Amino acid sequence: MRLKFALIGTALLLGLPLSQAAAFDLAAGQAQYEENCTSCHGSEVYTRKDRRVTSRKGLSAQVQRCQLALNLNWFDDEVENTAEFLNRNFYHFSQ
Repeated sequence: MRLKFALIGTALLLGLPLSQAAAFDLAAGQAQYEENCTSCHGSEVYTRKDRRVTSRKGLSAQVQRCQLALNLNWFDDEVENTAEFLNRNFYHFSQ
């Protein structure tokens, strides 16, 4: 029950639709990030001033491009979990 209220509270703080906030699995996104993303680059790509990604939508598109390049065959929710993990830890875009 506490987890449900935490998700609702997080959604309200971030201005997300409740269904979208509940849909993210940040632990899965982190695991996918650690297993796949860090094999190509470190966190500097997310924090540099001239980064290519400039929006939350663009972040999802970039994660999609990367997983396709690595032939990972992720489902859409796996792309979004990883994008949301990256967003909350590095980018901080509003939805």
